Amino acid sequence: MDEKTARQKKYEDRFPEEARQHFRAAREEMRKGLETLLPVGFLEHRRSARREMLLAWRSMLDAAIQRTDEKSA
Repeated sequence: MDEKTARQKKYEDRFPEEARQHFRAAREEMRKGLETLLPVGFLEHRRSARREMLLAWRSMLDAAIQRTDEKSA
């Protein structure tokens, strides 16, 4: 079971389904509201920046793995 599913199961016992539906709807409406406040293109640039950061981390991890492999060979 992944972390999200485990978290959802945890809250199923605490909150009624109707309340969870309202929480999800409120979260989605808040997200839409924030999108209207941000300049056009902001979300696209944010996604691009996040992708570049993830690629940078991947590159760093790949280099560390390569150094580890070279030392053990």
